Amino acid sequence: MRRRLALTLIATFVVAYGALIAVLATGTTPALGLDLQGGISVTQRAVSGASCDDSSMKLAVEKIRDRVDALGVAEPEILCQGDTIVVNLPGVKNQRQAEDLVQVSGQVWLRPVMSQCQAVPKLDSTSTTTTAPGGSTTTTGSTTTVPTSSGGLLAPSSGATTTTTPDTTPDDSGTSTSTTEVPRDDAGIPIQQSDPTTQQFLPVHGKDSDDFIEYCLVGVAMASGEVFQDDAAARIDSGGWGVTVSLTSSGEDQFNAIAAQCFTPSEACPTGQMGVDLDGELQSVTGFETPDFSGGQVSITGSFTESEAKTLAEVLNSGALPIQLQLESVQNVSATLGEDSLHAAVVAGIIGVGLVLLFMIAYYRILGFIVAVGITISAALLYSTVSFLSETQGLALSLSGIAGIIVSVGVTVDSYVVFFERLKDEVKGGRSLRNSAQRGFSGAWRTIVMADLVSLIGALVLWYLTVGAVRGFAFFLGLSTLCDLVVAYFFTRPTVLLLSRTRWMERRKVMGIEVTGGAS
Repeated sequence: MRRRLALTLIATFVVAYGALIAVLATGTTPALGLDLQGGISVTQRAVSGASCDDSSMKLAVEKIRDRVDALGVAEPEILCQGDTIVVNLPGVKNQRQAEDLVQVSGQVWLRPVMSQCQAVPKLDSTSTTTTAPGGSTTTTGSTTTVPTSSGGLLAPSSGATTTTTPDTTPDDSGTSTSTTEVPRDDAGIPIQQSDPTTQQFLPVHGKDSDDFIEYCLVGVAMASGEVFQDDAAARIDSGGWGVTVSLTSSGEDQFNAIAAQCFTPSEACPTGQMGVDLDGELQSVTGFETPDFSGGQVSITGSFTESEAKTLAEVLNSGALPIQLQLESVQNVSATLGEDSLHAAVVAGIIGVGLVLLFMIAYYRILGFIVAVGITISAALLYSTVSFLSETQGLALSLSGIAGIIVSVGVTVDSYVVFFERLKDEVKGGRSLRNSAQRGFSGAWRTIVMADLVSLIGALVLWYLTVGAVRGFAFFLGLSTLCDLVVAYFFTRPTVLLLSRTRWMERRKVMGIEVTGGAS
């Protein structure tokens, strides 16, 4: 029993302090939220009066989220409130960049694909690829691109579900060469602003990797998404996932005109493919199986996953009812103010924890020092976990999160009080310290679990039902409470049980009570 307790205690120290050393050695630190590191807050309002329940508004929020994620902002806040979308961008300093990121319209355009789509390095503005027959590539300059294509078929809803790939025709030397000029901002992020009146390179949704983004050169828009009714739906058949959608009475003629130009590749549609452009990103690149859609039904098929098909259906429905977002305000949050807030929060936390520890040592004597060590273990686990989540999941520590951590100190101290008071009662009853420790923890553990479970339920409800600062408070309160359960069982329990088995503890006053052995 003693050996098992000792191994548990050693393992706890190794995990807690080992994780802390690891994050410090690698320079990993918690990312700070908007209120602590500063940034920009952008507010937009739907001119049409659309609400958060409308599919167009939901799609606008998701589009903004995709753009912000591509920028690498740590835990951005994107809030939809009534007919307003508020976007908080921690760490972003460039106001123009922030405005470009969040300005979306939900407008869908149908645009011909002018050349074979190809992969472009994410951080280079210009790249040239020479493709030899057989699909091999050579490098021109310092970059290499891999030509790719994404496709599918537009057919009447009863059509087949095969896919097509545009051919690459080599020139007289046996190679084909293409150069892609992709506009980028100061951070190297591609500028995704749709201009339906001119040719431009646009990225393909979902066709990116760590190093490359697939781009297609698209021409002037042939029609808007208003040719479709808002009844698009994802479906599955023997060929995989696809989307079916109805054409409006006025849109049927427009769509048939597009199909006629793309079914047999022409100067206006040289690849025979059409791209569905939503705010500067191609949601789908498809070919045509037939030039005639007189039935008013269109089936879009290809190598879609279920989520891709559902997203495309949402895009087409949004195109039928586009929204316009008007910029209401752009606010810069000072980093200096955030630093002052962080400093004040840290000082308040240190003073509060220090006063609590002084009280625990004065009241519980030797056992009070166990509380001090336990809090350092909790702090090490919490800091390591938050740093890891910031690095891997984009979690940001905000002022409300710090408040949640400080509040959780009370939850942690309550666990020690429950255990120590139960231990005092056992000792007062005449039992030995060794038996009192075992019996005291067994009885206290159920109370600790129930008390922490109440805190966890409250934190979970707050996190699920709220947004913004309250959600951050709930997350960090819940995380700190979980750390308390771990420390109570894997540190406090073995430490007190091991100490209770030593003569050193039996010869001293513990918690103000003379311990001399007593009944078992």
